[in-house]
Amino acid sequence: MKLAAIDIGSNAARLLISESITDAQGKTRFNKLNLVRVPLRLGFDVFDTQTISPEKTEHILKTIKAYRALIDVYGVNHYLACATSAMRDAKNSAAIIDRIKAETGVEIKVISGDEEASFIYENHIAENLDNDHSYMYIDVGGGSTELTFFSDNRLVFKESFNIGTIRLLKQQVDDNKWDEMKNYIRARTKGFKEIICIGSGGNINKVFSMSKKKDGKPLPLDLLKDYYKELNSFNVEERMRVYNLREDRADVIVPALSIFINVMRWADAKEIYVPKIGLADGLIQILWRQLGRPTN
Repeated sequence: MKLAAIDIGSNAARLLISESITDAQGKTRFNKLNLVRVPLRLGFDVFDTQTISPEKTEHILKTIKAYRALIDVYGVNHYLACATSAMRDAKNSAAIIDRIKAETGVEIKVISGDEEASFIYENHIAENLDNDHSYMYIDVGGGSTELTFFSDNRLVFKESFNIGTIRLLKQQVDDNKWDEMKNYIRARTKGFKEIICIGSGGNINKVFSMSKKKDGKPLPLDLLKDYYKELNSFNVEERMRVYNLREDRADVIVPALSIFINVMRWADAKEIYVPKIGLADGLIQILWRQLGRPTN
């Protein structure tokens, strides 16, 4: 069965198309058939004006039309489409979503920060790791950061903070917001087993790629600090040239690293795994379960 997920974030929109494969033991895995990313950068409108401009609206519409065409061409059986922080904040998001539905047939659900954290957790990466540690999922987006804390095979908490890479670039995150996140993490992780982090999002994936680490190996916190200092010493144009980064990655990778580093420091975590999962992967899991299919 072919499934698809559309994730409309504050920095980019992604279409993930996957095919379910069930083995003789009844365990299902998902083969990634295609992943398409379009840098919509909605947050640059929304976090200033609380609206999505006509130009960006047309860009969204063209993107969803292209995604719908790919969904049809691949013969996808079922799909989900969700939008996150920028669409949550935009006053005109309902009108845009209605227009998209009318012109493409694609129905987009704007999910809360709490739902976003839950959907990322649906990847269940921590369940494949040892029980001697606690695990914190960190998903850093353009508009928000979702934290999900897992210990002794149970979900301890999930929380969303309006601290994201685009908000940081626009200097819209004050000390009070940082303090709120710090105090929450320290209070809610106290007394648990040593914490290992699990990172998701394009920025941490790029850092992992730059590190040349083998898949399945964690990144040490000290290495993230080194990358932060190194990348922060260059301007955006220099980062693009020296590290061969796209512009829409070169500007957000430094604020993303600052979020990962702070969360890990406050959780007293020394390592982060980067399994290359994100909200779209979680949506595939949600969709599979909605269809009444077993997840293992």
